Amino acid sequence: MSTMPGERPLRADARRNRDKLLTVATAAFAEHGIDASLEDIARQAGVGIGTLYRHFPTRDCLMESVYRHQVELLCDAADELVATMDPDAALETWMERFVEYVATKRGMAMALKSVIGKDSDLFAYVHGRIRTTVSMLLDNAVQAGAIRADVQAPDLLKALSGICLVSDQPGWQDQARRLVGLLHDGLRYRAPATT
Repeated sequence: MSTMPGERPLRADARRNRDKLLTVATAAFAEHGIDASLEDIARQAGVGIGTLYRHFPTRDCLMESVYRHQVELLCDAADELVATMDPDAALETWMERFVEYVATKRGMAMALKSVIGKDSDLFAYVHGRIRTTVSMLLDNAVQAGAIRADVQAPDLLKALSGICLVSDQPGWQDQARRLVGLLHDGLRYRAPATT
């Protein structure tokens, strides 16, 4: 993981500890919610609680780092999808990943918004990064003639966020995939390659 602006680069062992903590914390927050035990996170990462607090002085700092890291992984994955799939398939696959990401991180995002505010630098960064990623995926699919040209990134993100609302129901993943498929079919309607 890269350092934040103004942070000193970490030694290799410290970076490994930080990365382990982020990995374990991501799983713990997903399984137990934002109140997951920090002591358990440190133990499962194979470090002491002092090491956790050196990297993340507060629970909110750890949640913010997990949230930022997960968004970076989600957005970075778009480059791999573009390199290995046709533009249409890359867009649909990323849309499915986005819905799953938002659905599973919604509680963390709401907790962070209550602590640091929805207009914070974190959320400005996250929203900008996601918009840039969606715009790139849309542009690629439009240039390939796979989807209609009048789709804008903010509109697609609002539609995808609406799909995330089904996540409070049992079996939501199957329903979300079907809804993403319907949305993606709508993007193809009147696409140059299909008319």
